[in-house]
Amino acid sequence: MAVPSAKSFHWQPLASLPVGRVYCTPVESGGQLYLIGGCDEDGTPMSNCEVYSPEANQWTTLPPMPTPRAGVAVAALGKQILVIGGVGVHQNPLSTVEMYNVDEGKWEQRRGLCEAAMGVSVAIKDCRLYAVGGMGLDMCPQSNLQQYDIMKDVWLSLPAMPTPRYAASTFLRGSKIHVFGGRQAKNPVTAFEVYDIEAKSWTRCPSIPGRRAFSSCVMTENNFFSLGGLKQTRGYKRPKFVKTVDVFDIEQGGWMKTGRRLNMKKKRADFAAAYLRGRVIVAGGLGDQPTILGSAEAFHPIKNRWERLPPMPTARCTCSSIVFKNRLLVIGGVSHGPSKAVEALYLADS
Repeated sequence: MAVPSAKSFHWQPLASLPVGRVYCTPVESGGQLYLIGGCDEDGTPMSNCEVYSPEANQWTTLPPMPTPRAGVAVAALGKQILVIGGVGVHQNPLSTVEMYNVDEGKWEQRRGLCEAAMGVSVAIKDCRLYAVGGMGLDMCPQSNLQQYDIMKDVWLSLPAMPTPRYAASTFLRGSKIHVFGGRQAKNPVTAFEVYDIEAKSWTRCPSIPGRRAFSSCVMTENNFFSLGGLKQTRGYKRPKFVKTVDVFDIEQGGWMKTGRRLNMKKKRADFAAAYLRGRVIVAGGLGDQPTILGSAEAFHPIKNRWERLPPMPTARCTCSSIVFKNRLLVIGGVSHGPSKAVEALYLADS
């Protein structure tokens, strides 16, 4: 596959959100983009649910979620959208699971998680949903792995993850769920563990080389990228923003020795990241001072270096993002308060 030139990427502002927000969750179902929950400018979890039509470039308000919440895990199973856990209006983790039926336009209560949890990660395989980790009411990280059967409305407990954590990056590859990083309280986790769905067992893999909070992980055809973040320092010094990039070679089963040559151009944390048309993309986030960033970069896999892309029209951090119809959509986030901005990075030929 030919690698697109950095000059071919452009940003397009899309229809703004009805309400500015942060910690909302996007999901695609049936060629439409749904946006679930989030926090408003007062930090209060919301019940908002909208659908975006790319043909009309407009957001349509849907019936609100029965339970207002933010930071939820969301998964589409056919024409059903499952909303799992998250943070409620009293700033407490929830065990609540609700399902939106796309055809009927109605919400339905489903069987809840075995424990209340925020920061749950999910993966879908063969119409079954897998919920990984989370942080409970006691503020302790969880090692739960639960499988949900949508037809029976039943959660099944599976072998626990070796390292309890929440807000991990989870990727499905074949019949294996790869779980990277995450957090335990305020501390970043370096553990990388893989659950084999067929063998029903966990394997520990070499840990992420750097201990960084608010970093991002991206999966490509052959590698996993661990990008940027805030590096913890010893003593009472403030964490440092870094431009570090660590690359895991899936075939070799280990982290590559990259050194500084693969570092991003800009130090950043709490940014959007994705794999788009053969390029790893990073956009926005927080940089030194700290400063809200609008800059964007793309990694060239053949040249082994990062190239500058046009900056986002709206600089912001803590954004939600999704690759939708061959475009990277960056949604909401923080820019002098919760942002309404929705912007798409696309290639001129798409």
